[in-house]
Amino acid sequence: MDQNDAYRRALDVLREGGVVALPTDTVYGLVAVATDDAAVQHVLDIKRRPAGESLPLFVASLEQAELIAALTPPARVLAARFWPGALTIVLRRRPEFRTLAAAGDTVGVRVPADPVLRELAAQLGPLTGTSANRSGHPEARTAAEVRAQLGDDADLVVDAPLPASGVPSTVVDCTDERTVRVLREGAVRRADIALVLAGVAEVA
Repeated sequence: MDQNDAYRRALDVLREGGVVALPTDTVYGLVAVATDDAAVQHVLDIKRRPAGESLPLFVASLEQAELIAALTPPARVLAARFWPGALTIVLRRRPEFRTLAAAGDTVGVRVPADPVLRELAAQLGPLTGTSANRSGHPEARTAAEVRAQLGDDADLVVDAPLPASGVPSTVVDCTDERTVRVLREGAVRRADIALVLAGVAEVA
């Protein structure tokens, strides 16, 4: 199966309610349609995530993000600078958007740099964007590493190269308009976030 065939198969599997492990713009991710409860539960089971933990979501665009979350001014500034890219922004979830991926009233969203992922999200809606590994284990950077950790748990594993860095996304909490909290520093540096937000919000 060549890469184009693999991505076409991924679209079919996702549309049918399956879970796909595929390379993202950071590390290998476990992708499912976020509004499909059974598919999201399958992702949670594969991850062996503790109860009450949320999964980040991939969205196709800022406009799609606005349909599921309330963007604060600092979130808009960061999105304008770092999306598409490796920055996950935690926001208040809109009440009308329901997903098992959001354990509470917040949701982490990201527009990935990978155009295939953006196209999948454009066609299918927001997708889970969590790393393809068991909780507490190292992120996978090859299809072989995914299979070593997850076996045959995913419905499809797309074998394709990652970007050279393979560094997970940075995660920031932008629910407060005045203070942005860096929850995990990854591909986007804290110093760069602080520089972009100078005069807009404090960075903690």
